[in-house]
Amino acid sequence: MFRIAQKVTFGVIAYNEHRYLPDLLDDLLKQTYPKENIELIMVDGGSSDGTWQIMENFREKYQTEYSEIKLLYNPKKVQPAGWNIVICHMTGDILLRIDAHARLPEDFIEKNVACINSGESVCGGPRENIIDEKTNWKSMLLCAERSMFGAGIAYYRKGTEKRKNVNSVFHGAYRKEVFDKAGFFNEGLVRTEDNEFHYRIRKCGYMICYNPVIKSYYHTRNSLRGMIKQKFLNGFWIGKTLFICPGCISFFHLVPFGFVLAILLSTLIIYFGITWPAKVLWASYGIVNLLISTAIIMETRDKNIYYIALPIIFLLLHTGYGIGTILGILKR
Repeated sequence: MFRIAQKVTFGVIAYNEHRYLPDLLDDLLKQTYPKENIELIMVDGGSSDGTWQIMENFREKYQTEYSEIKLLYNPKKVQPAGWNIVICHMTGDILLRIDAHARLPEDFIEKNVACINSGESVCGGPRENIIDEKTNWKSMLLCAERSMFGAGIAYYRKGTEKRKNVNSVFHGAYRKEVFDKAGFFNEGLVRTEDNEFHYRIRKCGYMICYNPVIKSYYHTRNSLRGMIKQKFLNGFWIGKTLFICPGCISFFHLVPFGFVLAILLSTLIIYFGITWPAKVLWASYGIVNLLISTAIIMETRDKNIYYIALPIIFLLLHTGYGIGTILGILKR
């Protein structure tokens, strides 16, 4: 029998997040869950943009309203090390693992607690991408990031109306006993720590619940360069993780790697007079890319001229991720 959880630890890891952290803290203030049952732990990785001061100001102003507000320093800077600091200092029954780029509806904590109290040990819901300002260019980038073709097939990305068990969640809620049994985050994994940790959770016998009523939002990258860099690093750490925890990597994580490898091999054999593999590869990818881009444009209400760049954007994202995976494998 599960004990009804009452106290929630709301954890936030930040590094130079002065642009987004104030909005997230404002969302925390608006939560319907009782503040006296919320412990806030904020961990800074040595920010140089005033992030620590934002945390300090919030603690000074609201520390009497919450169960406790803790400010901690992460000397290793990387996210898994920051989350391990949170876990070591948490006193709540549930940990809410929130990204500093997040925005939360006012019932976010309440619905997570209700889901955990229904018998779940780990839960989360759909995470929709958003932008900080509505310009034509950023709207197009957001459209690419929201699509499964550009971002992947994880349930928290694509959304579904069915409550079910999944392999991973974003902005997850974890019963404290999960950490006691599954352990901490692997600090050697910078971008794939959640994949590996959720894999260990499932190996320990816990289910991970996707609940469609638990909604959250995430600021997508504001520039094409930033988006490609993000995909590259995601792919890079997928490549490295293959040698650490291959069981937590799915076939879909390796599709961009296979695509880039096919490009390299089909291009190489052109020098031996064999051209048909390259023709088949680019013809098939081009047709699929154009069909998906056209379908996305047709479904989008606020169309603008930048949407014609979607096929190129998708190509850059796919190759960036795939090249990252190749380099991650080579630098294992």
